[in-house]
Amino acid sequence: MGNRYYLFFALVCLVALFPALALANAYCGPIEADDKDQLQFALNLEFFETEFFLFGALGCGLDAIAPALAKGGPPPIGAQKAKLDLVSRKIVEEFGYQEIGHLRAIITTVGGFPRPLYDLSPQNFAEVFDRAIGYKLVPPFNPYLSTVNYFLAAYLLPYVGLVGYVGTIPNLKYYPTKRLAASLLGVEAGQDAVIRALLYERAYEKVYPYNITVAEFTNKISCLRNELAMCGIKDEGLIVPLEYGAENMTESNILSADTNSLSYARTPLEILRIIYGTGSEYEPGGFLPHGANGRIARSFYKV
Repeated sequence: MGNRYYLFFALVCLVALFPALALANAYCGPIEADDKDQLQFALNLEFFETEFFLFGALGCGLDAIAPALAKGGPPPIGAQKAKLDLVSRKIVEEFGYQEIGHLRAIITTVGGFPRPLYDLSPQNFAEVFDRAIGYKLVPPFNPYLSTVNYFLAAYLLPYVGLVGYVGTIPNLKYYPTKRLAASLLGVEAGQDAVIRALLYERAYEKVYPYNITVAEFTNKISCLRNELAMCGIKDEGLIVPLEYGAENMTESNILSADTNSLSYARTPLEILRIIYGTGSEYEPGGFLPHGANGRIARSFYKV
């Protein structure tokens, strides 16, 4: 059943994506930016992950643990402690501390900027999941309600950072910044692999109280990210048709990768389109209601 069933969802994803690609005038090429600006741009995702993981595990964020790194930026909206099982809570707590280290490493190397305002409220996540699924979920999706809900929400995060670093590293000029970005990439990839593996264990389970499996949720979220970024298919769910699996030999897709099992890459503009939820680097919204910080992001603000 699996191959034919998920082939249907893959086709749905493609059908939803191609009209957006046909109508959009999205720029998908590189941007002019020095090493400092490119690494500072990554802070927008690192702050996001820091707050989501710390609050999810501990019920408090950067202001309670390492306030100096926030550089006076506003605390996130609506972040909460999640109802996690004991093992998952320890994993998420570790992720949160790792993200603090990432912030410190970037700021120490190239400087930083004030933490942007993030909307991590259940209502905002519910809107994202409604859009991914294609209709309003009843009751609204709440990322903090259970372990599986939390990891489905977390599925949104490290992968975007991972593909961002893959896209950034070839454009960096100097060894210290290349080395730092590669080190950050390694941990982001590890976090994403852990989240995807934990979700894969439940791939065919229905997410209560919806008639939707874990794998279906991941496929739909990946479709949405492709649609918003508007630069092709660089994101895949946990289960794929056999012809899209590693060496066309498996339907499992625990590590999302291309035909040669190499990581996909995204540009800063693609990432802004995704985390804004608007499909436009010019229109803040979604998780960053007032927009991202740093020269790259600010240069695309509408005047």
